Amino acid sequence: MTESDEETALIKQAQNGDRIAFESLLRNHYDLIFRIAFKWCGNRTDAEDITQNACIKLGRSIGTFRFQSAFSSWLYRLVINTAKDWAKARPLPMMDLENEPGGGQAPTGEAKVYARQVMDYVRTMPEREQAALCLVFSEGLSHREAAVVMECKEKTVSWYIHEARKKLQAFKELERHYG
Repeated sequence: MTESDEETALIKQAQNGDRIAFESLLRNHYDLIFRIAFKWCGNRTDAEDITQNACIKLGRSIGTFRFQSAFSSWLYRLVINTAKDWAKARPLPMMDLENEPGGGQAPTGEAKVYARQVMDYVRTMPEREQAALCLVFSEGLSHREAAVVMECKEKTVSWYIHEARKKLQAFKELERHYG
C-alpha cells in the first residue's frame, strides 16, 4: 500500500466514524494545520486557537471530502477559511517572529523591525492576496496548486500575487522615502 493509498484509507475510515483513523490523520497533518494558521495570524497563541478550531472543523466536515482534489488542498482551504473566520472577530496582533514554526532563523535588530512592518502590512491586504502569498511563498505551492486550494483559476492567483507585489513595492518605496 502506497502512502497515498494509506491516506485514502485513513480518510475513508475517519469518514465512517473511526476515531483512531481520524486521530492518525490529524497527527499526520497537525504541523501543516499549525503552520498555515501561524502564517495567517503571525502569533503562536492565536495560531494555536486557530489550529484547535480547524481540528474541530475537520472533525465535523471530514465527511464532505469527496476525493476530487488532494486532501492537502482541501485541508489548506479548511484552515485558511477557519483563520479568516477567526480573524474577523479579532484585531490584528503583533507578529511573533521568534516563534515562527519551520525552523527558520528569526531576524534580529533592524531587520526584525522591518520584517514585522512588512508582515503587518501584508496582513492589511485583501484576504485573497494574503492567501495567495501564504500558499505560494510560505508553503511553496505553485500558482496552479494555490488555485485549487483557493477555488479559482491559476491566472487569478497570478493576479493576486501581482497585486500584492505592487503593494509591497509601493510599501518599500515609502519606507525608502520616509524610512
